[in-house]
Amino acid sequence: MRQEGLSGFLVPRADAHQGEWVAARDERLAWLTGFTGSAGFCAALLETAGVFVDGRYRVQVRSEVDTGHFTPVAWPETELGPWLRQQLPSGGVVGYDPWLHGSEQIDKLTTLLTDSGVVLRPCDNLIDRIWPDQPAPPAGAIRPHPVEFAGEASHDKRQRIGAVLKAGNQNATVLSLPDSIAWLLNIRGSDIARTPVVLAFAIVDQNGDVSLFTEPSKADHQVRQHLGKGVAILPMAEFGPALDRLNGPVRLDGATAPLWIIDRLKAAGIAISLQPDPCILPKAIKNSVEIEGARQAHLRDGVAITELLAWLDAVAATADLTEIDVVKRLEALRSTSGLLVDISFDTICGTGPNGAIVHYHVTEASNRPIRKGDILLLDSGGQYRDGTTDITRTIAIGRQPRPEQKRCFTRVLKGFIAISMMRWPKGLAGRDLDALARYALWQAGQDYDHGTGHGVGAFLGVHEGPQRLSRLSHVPFEAGMILSNEPGYYREGAFGIRIENLLVVKPAPPLPDGDDRAMLAFETLTLAPIDRNLIVKSMLGQAERHWLNRYHAVVHEKIAPDCTSETREWLARACTPI
Repeated sequence: MRQEGLSGFLVPRADAHQGEWVAARDERLAWLTGFTGSAGFCAALLETAGVFVDGRYRVQVRSEVDTGHFTPVAWPETELGPWLRQQLPSGGVVGYDPWLHGSEQIDKLTTLLTDSGVVLRPCDNLIDRIWPDQPAPPAGAIRPHPVEFAGEASHDKRQRIGAVLKAGNQNATVLSLPDSIAWLLNIRGSDIARTPVVLAFAIVDQNGDVSLFTEPSKADHQVRQHLGKGVAILPMAEFGPALDRLNGPVRLDGATAPLWIIDRLKAAGIAISLQPDPCILPKAIKNSVEIEGARQAHLRDGVAITELLAWLDAVAATADLTEIDVVKRLEALRSTSGLLVDISFDTICGTGPNGAIVHYHVTEASNRPIRKGDILLLDSGGQYRDGTTDITRTIAIGRQPRPEQKRCFTRVLKGFIAISMMRWPKGLAGRDLDALARYALWQAGQDYDHGTGHGVGAFLGVHEGPQRLSRLSHVPFEAGMILSNEPGYYREGAFGIRIENLLVVKPAPPLPDGDDRAMLAFETLTLAPIDRNLIVKSMLGQAERHWLNRYHAVVHEKIAPDCTSETREWLARACTPI
């Protein structure tokens, strides 16, 4: 920083594609600070360094970073702009890599630093200069994603996006999100662990023709045939010159496109139209083939989860098991179908106090024995060619949870059921529904510091926008969107609780006394029992009991035929009505 005349440098947990998950080469935040969470950033100054994390990671960050050198900062309660104003004198210069930040991020920060005397300066990446064994860029092969799973040909998708550009008087759009490119071209890859995408950039014109910028060796003859004549594969070295030759206006997503692209277009005098990535919403609204694929993926995934739950109930209280043992067993059970491509994220398996770490990742150092009387939080998912799954179950080890744990679990369950049962007027967004999941907790003076749900892709990212079940989300729900429903409660140093199913938005059927108003509702995709040992039955109302009993009846009906005989017997007991 001194050599560059900088007072500080920003280190985000991001790559040039602004995805949540990054390749090993782009794990700069973890390399510098030790923090391995999937969201956060560091502001490294000459005399101090703040690691900014949200509520999901407050416990984790303190266990991973050296607090003698890095100071955890509660974000977004403390914003970066005011923090920099307080830490730096007038004349301070903060560097950033324009490949790793979107224009909205830098514009907002610049506004927050107005009149402070602190300025921002783009520069090359200082971490890359000092990281001696930085991994090479990923070079995973591109794989076709057949229309039997995609439900729509890439040519038709490209024509749709071209029509959007024409309607907006835009000559082209630049795509930087790998999942948007994967959806548009019906391709998948392996550049990112757990998320089957290709790291690439793409330029799409009004005719639906695409220039795909990535390592050409990733695409064999079969892939090139699959892509067809309307898609050209070019090396990244040609990306900048291709931008220089575009005719504006060029559509860019200010929230996700790296600032480097915007600066390059501006330098070439090309007009820019800042609007959302045109693939994001069509990708989020699953077609009938993708929805049926999700149902099938959840069916086989539910069998694996149910086999695991039956095994845990039989042996966990007496066997010498650890968190890692459970993770390995579950991954082996998921693989028995022969259809698992990968898990959809690193399995979260936390018992006792580890369960209170929202995005806990077990290591050999943190691995904890599973003991009778503990509750175990197990959050996991699978990537199948026909769908992506994500499920959380909280399990009472030895079937004898403490009364306080049962009360907390039942409050979480009440919020979970409220979302599952919900029907609402079309046009509402996540912010309008989120409070329903928290009501029972709020009445007890409790809450959780994460959103209630996130969007989920179709054999793509387990976290997918733009829809969310969150007080921050303004995106209206539409039929075909898939979301998670995962309220929780966490007591640091003691236990964690979360229940999660995936839901698909569908038109709600009319009711006898209803008016002529378009309504939406949820269909539950996830199939696995909820631990009845953790439920205080008297805390549930009649409608809540009816929902739970009906859900368990469906789970038993659909899952039992594919389970082993021992698990079928256990499942019948686990799904007994309350």
